[in-house]
Amino acid sequence: MTTIYLKSQFLLLNLVLLLLTSCLTCSDKEKKDALDHHNRIIISKRIQKSTKHFKGKHVPVLCYHAIRNINKEASANQITYSVSPSHFKMQIETLATNGYTSITPDNLKDFYTTGKPLPEKPIVITFDDGRKEHYTIAAKTLDKYHLKGVFFIMTVTMGKQHYMSKEDIKALSDEGHIIGCHTWDHHKVTDYKKNDWHIQLAKPKQQLENIIHKPINCFAYPYGVWNLPAADSIKHNGYSTAYIVYGKDSPSLPLYTLQRIIVKNTWSAKDFLYNIEKSY
Repeated sequence: MTTIYLKSQFLLLNLVLLLLTSCLTCSDKEKKDALDHHNRIIISKRIQKSTKHFKGKHVPVLCYHAIRNINKEASANQITYSVSPSHFKMQIETLATNGYTSITPDNLKDFYTTGKPLPEKPIVITFDDGRKEHYTIAAKTLDKYHLKGVFFIMTVTMGKQHYMSKEDIKALSDEGHIIGCHTWDHHKVTDYKKNDWHIQLAKPKQQLENIIHKPINCFAYPYGVWNLPAADSIKHNGYSTAYIVYGKDSPSLPLYTLQRIIVKNTWSAKDFLYNIEKSY
């Protein structure tokens, strides 16, 4: 036993000496690259451990933009990102009558990271841009059916025509709805440089927290697109979840690349349920 122990200690000493010798001949860049690689491995293992529940059931997350009537002259973009008030009310009633329960981003995070139980049919209902009809139509419809929404606010438009005021946002929060951040002015995160991270992530988060007097924990990517530097920066700016629409989610940052379903105005109640159920 003593001989085996001494041999193992000798091998360990040789390994340490080899590493020290190689480091003496390494450039600073090579040393930094080696350290970064080591750190990435450690972080990856931690993430894998903390997101083990992602391999199971996935919770559907709906994404709404404009709630307005669509005329024949509407552009393709307006058609894609609009749902009429009548269709919206039909869709929310369909959720309620089919037993769906709205949950918050924090509920979703807790489920994925710790396995904390959710209702039998959980769903996250989100709204982008902070449009006025989210307050006058969406929230009132949700309240009728005892559901709650997540409202991602683009802070540059607060108080402007067709958009919610600070008072509207505060009222939604007070009524139990969740307020999230959608950047300052809706620029793609893939284009950010230098001070853009502060302007688009940190500053609007603080603005919204000053309005609702609660933490802002969730973020929605403008245009639904993302990249790893943005996801990492969102995490380090104090957000606990972030939502995409396009592209694949990230195995290394799954809580910051949560997929959403853009709801279509053309869906019948049957189509609506089908698209929700297939996302599980």
